[in-house]
Parts: sequence; structure tokens; C-alpha cells
Amino acid sequence: MFRFPTPPASEITPKTQWSRRRLLLAAGALTLPSFTRASPNDTAQPLPYRRNPAWDPDDKPTPFDAVSSYNNFYEFGPDKDSPKANAQSLRISPWTVTVDGEIARPQTFDIDEIIRWGLEERIYRLRCVEGWSAVIPWLGLPMSELIRRVQPTSKAKYAVFTSLADPAQMPRVRLPVLDWPYTEALRIDEAANPLTLLAVGMYGNRLPRQNGAPIRLVVPWKYGFKSAKSIVRIHFAEQAPRTTWNKAAPHEYGFYANVNPDVAHRRWSQESERRLGEFRKRPTLPYNGYAEQVAHLYAGMDLRRNY
Repeated sequence: MFRFPTPPASEITPKTQWSRRRLLLAAGALTLPSFTRASPNDTAQPLPYRRNPAWDPDDKPTPFDAVSSYNNFYEFGPDKDSPKANAQSLRISPWTVTVDGEIARPQTFDIDEIIRWGLEERIYRLRCVEGWSAVIPWLGLPMSELIRRVQPTSKAKYAVFTSLADPAQMPRVRLPVLDWPYTEALRIDEAANPLTLLAVGMYGNRLPRQNGAPIRLVVPWKYGFKSAKSIVRIHFAEQAPRTTWNKAAPHEYGFYANVNPDVAHRRWSQESERRLGEFRKRPTLPYNGYAEQVAHLYAGMDLRRNY
């Protein structure tokens, strides 16, 4: 019986390439897959988006399988493989995000409404405090667009992001591992920076549950723990809040959490990092390589004290 030869691995197109080719009609073109509401058990749905070449680094994207199987998501367990194993029961539809506080237009948004506002693909580096990093094609909405829609008042100095904390779906929430729900925050000027993204997808599809479905924050110049996952509330506050990891270990996790190779974690150096899927280490860049876009936000600050 004749058998078709198996091509060598070097000739097989990576998923990150064929998924883009399938979704993109041309660089920068609007992709228009059929738009349907996600079922509770499906995140492998293409999303409509425009590619933004302004945020397309020279680094090649990290393989999807590596990004989707090595995560921090303590609501689903402490190990890097726990989220993929335990997050699949998370109900991601229907899903709403309440936006309130010091704003002129308090609102509750449905996740699909947010998607219809218009998404961009932005390829951002992500650097985690433990020393690993990745390059990820995110699909999302600039946080500045949400700010424009809700109109913060002059009292709004901070944007506070709260994650879902449901013991029925998230087994670790039953334990006092952290002060639940998971909460993170940005200064209002950080939240409004053009880099700050509300991500609802990656690699062309909706976010996998273990990566923070259905909506998460992406702040690429800060360590990964600042990018809250599975967001259910965004509150604009006048006073600086205490955030989850800053409360748990204030000497290790500062409020600002800007990527800084010169400031070591109490238990390890931050001078180098290892990209997922690679063995070699590479030097860590100040602000994760985004200094040109964000260094002005911290002019005059002592970055060793305000870490």
C-alpha cells in the first residue's frame, strides 16, 4: 500500500504562521470571520482585528503551545502547569465587566460589546518576575479607549482591576493563599498610556482560560503579575489601593513593578531572563524594552525605592 511520506518538522508551518495567514487578508487588513458568541467551553474562536504594526518587535512570537501551557494563575493552582489543567471549567460566557468609581459614566459592559468596539493585534514582550519571558501576539482594546468612554473625573488617580474569585470554579480561592479577589492597579497616567491593553485574545483567537479569559490586562513594561486576569471590575479611585501581591509580600513585589534589571528580587536576580522554549538566557531590558514609551512617566522618581 502506498503511503504518503511524512514531511520533516522543519517543513511544517508553525501554528502562529498559518493561523495568521488564515485570518489576515493582507498586512494591516481587517479580518472578518463570522462573529458568534463564545460557548462556555470554547475559546478557539477567531476574532476580528486590525494588526497594528507600530507594536511589532523584531522578536519572533513564542510558540502558542509554550505560552498556553506555562502560566501563573494562582486561582487555579501554584504550579506553572496547574492553570491549563484546572481552568477549563471556567465559565467565560456570559461575562460582564463593571466600570465604576470616580467617572462620569459608570457602566457595565458585555465582553462581546467590548470586542465590537474594535480590536488590534499588538505583539508585546511579557516578562515575569520569576525570570521567564515570552513574545505574544495579543488581540485587544487600548485601555485609553475605555477611559475615553467612561470619562474619569479629576478625582480619578488610579485604575483598580479586580479578577473573578469564585470558589466553585477556582479551587485555590477556597484557600487563604492570597487575599482574594486578585486585585491590581495602575496610576491613571499608566492606564492611559498607549501601550496599556485590555486583551481578549491572542494568536488570532479568544484568550484561553489559563491565560486570563475572557478579558485581562496587559502592561508590557511591568512584571507579569501586574496584568490582572479574568477581570470583572475596573474601579477608578482617588486613593492608591493595596494590591494583592504587594499586600502578600511588600518587600518583594512593589506597587510599580516596572521591569528593572538593576533591582533584584529578594530571592533572585532580575538581570537576565529565559524566553519560553529557549535554553539560553538574554539580558533583561529596562522597562522590558519599552523605555522610549514609558520612562517619562517616572521622571524624578527613585526607581530603587519605587520598585
